Amino acid sequence: MSAMDDLAWLTVAEAAELLRAKKLSPVEYATALIARSERHDPHYNAYLRATPELALADARRAEAEIMRGEWRGPFHGVPYGLKDIVDYTGLPTTAHSKILQDNVAKADAVVTQKLRAAGGVFMGKLSTHEFAIGGPSFDLPWPPARNPWNRDHFCGGSSSGSGAATAAGFLPAAIGTDTGGSVRNPASMCGVMGMKPTYGLVSRRGVVPLAFSLDHVGTLTRTVRDNALMLDLIAGHDALDPGSAAVANSDSTGGYTAQLGRDIKGIRVGVLRHFYTRDMQADPEIANGIEAAAKRLTELGAQVQEISSAPLGEYIACNRTILTSEAFAVHEKWMRERPQDYGALARERLMAGAFVRAADYINATRLRRRLTDAFHALFSSVDIIITSSSMDPACRIDDLKAVEYTYGRQSRAPFNITGSPALSVPTGFSKNGLPLAMQIVGKPFSEALIYRVAHAYEQATEWINRHPTLV
Repeated sequence: MSAMDDLAWLTVAEAAELLRAKKLSPVEYATALIARSERHDPHYNAYLRATPELALADARRAEAEIMRGEWRGPFHGVPYGLKDIVDYTGLPTTAHSKILQDNVAKADAVVTQKLRAAGGVFMGKLSTHEFAIGGPSFDLPWPPARNPWNRDHFCGGSSSGSGAATAAGFLPAAIGTDTGGSVRNPASMCGVMGMKPTYGLVSRRGVVPLAFSLDHVGTLTRTVRDNALMLDLIAGHDALDPGSAAVANSDSTGGYTAQLGRDIKGIRVGVLRHFYTRDMQADPEIANGIEAAAKRLTELGAQVQEISSAPLGEYIACNRTILTSEAFAVHEKWMRERPQDYGALARERLMAGAFVRAADYINATRLRRRLTDAFHALFSSVDIIITSSSMDPACRIDDLKAVEYTYGRQSRAPFNITGSPALSVPTGFSKNGLPLAMQIVGKPFSEALIYRVAHAYEQATEWINRHPTLV
């Protein structure tokens, strides 16, 4: 393995240790990842716009500060990328669409501000589905991202490039967004960790909206610890985001990493099995991966029991009605004036919102409250819930029927409805070498506990030690 490859698989935590100790140069680190991306990304399209000049400028600044002893924390000198619906001053925020191809950001998004203030090294804008809803599409100004485990396969979406770049070793951490599963889908398909935090925990200001009451900003990394470190950095109240929650950054002293390394003996884990066995029948490899994970958690001392909630279909119908209504409200002007400038998939999915009656939207919001209250009540008998994420491993990206079929076969949307924190965690690989995953879900603001359980499972398995071989 080359030195470039060694640096590609550094975790944020490992890199931070080396950078702080001056055993690794931020410039050397950034240069290696830039070279890796330039060599391989033409085959994967994870980047919509790579920014090597900005990355090297950030790296040189970080190096000078570290040499002077001005350590800013675990992201100082560490590369990251942004889904291209997140603003970075002076760069286009295109949402992967012709509609916004000339839309230059006048200010940083709040999450961008925080990553820059922490001394992060900005590597570029990452591919997305058009406006975080239409994809994977081949009729846009830029091609769709592909799966690093097999480039002929779908990498999930809509935070496609964030999942692909992280899994491919182009960067150790990326920002994505999640309205119906768009952080957790690429995490599931690409074999990385993807957290949709509690609704309102992370500011969405400076992020192109899809559906205001369902949108979340989330984190994609290769390890649980890195994910917790990144959430520590970007969480926090923002008075200018109407959906922002006025709560402390973390539910435990010491931040989201505080419980990592603690055992999980006695933690009550509920398996929401009917989502993937009765409400939808998951691919056997997906289901077997979750059952094996439940067994491993039992071996680690957790008290595992089966639980039930409302049927998956109720959550999905509720999410779809609210999402399409709110998305059409965002896009109505462009849909009337420039429908031809959307890709076919985005146009079709957005147009559905034009036909949702006001009464249907209101009834969906009322159902949402009932579903949310009933789901939160489950935590009187369990501490954590595990269930499926995707119902199938990644399909071929050029099989449009398979993409459409598998895209809707998921159990992520319920937790956009409830606003619950949900982390996609790898559970192994299919016989074809494609990642499998589950979700770990908690009550609102229980991210530290989710990370604790996920970390215990991660350390008891070997999935994070496997990396794709790139072309």
